Amino acid sequence: MAKYGEGDKRWIVEDRVDGANVHNWHWAETNCLEWSRNFFNKILSNITILDGESNLFIKTKKIDKVEGEAYVNVRKGKIIPGYELSVSISWEGEAKDNDGVSLLKVDGTVEIPYIADENADEDPEIRVTVKDEGPIGKRLKEAMLSKGKPLILERVRTFVQSMAKGGPCKDELEAKKVAPKTNNNSSANSSAANEVKKDTVAVSEKKKKESKKKEGFKTLTLTEKFSCRAVNLYEILMDENRWKGFTQSNAKISKEVGGEFSIFDGSVTGRNLELEDGKLIVQKWRFGSWPDGIDSTVRLTFDEPEPGVTVVKLIHTDIPEEDRYGNATVVENTERGWRDLILHKIRAVFGFGI
Repeated sequence: MAKYGEGDKRWIVEDRVDGANVHNWHWAETNCLEWSRNFFNKILSNITILDGESNLFIKTKKIDKVEGEAYVNVRKGKIIPGYELSVSISWEGEAKDNDGVSLLKVDGTVEIPYIADENADEDPEIRVTVKDEGPIGKRLKEAMLSKGKPLILERVRTFVQSMAKGGPCKDELEAKKVAPKTNNNSSANSSAANEVKKDTVAVSEKKKKESKKKEGFKTLTLTEKFSCRAVNLYEILMDENRWKGFTQSNAKISKEVGGEFSIFDGSVTGRNLELEDGKLIVQKWRFGSWPDGIDSTVRLTFDEPEPGVTVVKLIHTDIPEEDRYGNATVVENTERGWRDLILHKIRAVFGFGI
């Protein structure tokens, strides 16, 4: 370590009175979550998607949420962005007849559930929902998907590119660019080797932490066939009175996207993420016995290969391997609950056996 006032200034950190991290030569991490919220609000709010084409008028309204984490690490001038974000956007649409008379006005939501640095070279998934699923509402939803999705993806790419350049740190980095100097001093070279070693260890530790995020959780998949129409099964799963009937327990279930539910006398709680009548249910699920802060995601798709026959496919992700008491039977109990207490009960109580 050179003394203050000697040698290459990039090395001077520890012995400075002001303790400055000169030119970000050592690790410097900046929290970018609030910056990301402002960025998305600027690029995705009040976008006109359609302005009269086919008598349809569609635009985004505002950013409802930006959740997750976002940061930028800078090491020796090298930018290492990290982010895992979910974004929700509200939108509105209107259909008019040829005389300009309004036929229907609708509200909806655009969900981007996973924008992450690990998928920076891929476009994220985009989900569009509409509150009115009638013929005109579905027409507006389809128009939002076909015309709005490409535009939204294009703007999301600008966020990815901006983070790759340093996000809120970009201007500071540009101002602090300094031409590297050659130093043949053996002690400086030795220090440089140590710094590179520390850099490698830090990156290795970061990768270990990232991999640990994926450990300790499981995914459950089930497929069941029922003798009924898909819409009938969907309605049973979304109707709190029918839940009370076939489970013999208290239930409170919202039928709105974003609405909350409580089933099995409150031992399972969550909220609706995405709903399509007779086709799809996506919800956040949490059992009361799980550790605090852990939520799983349930995705139920309904396929009707022929009239009167419905195949339901369940994908339940992010199930913790242990509950808050250290019991390692969470996945097995969850699978048994879905199969024996929900799906098989529905088949038996409502006579949907095949």
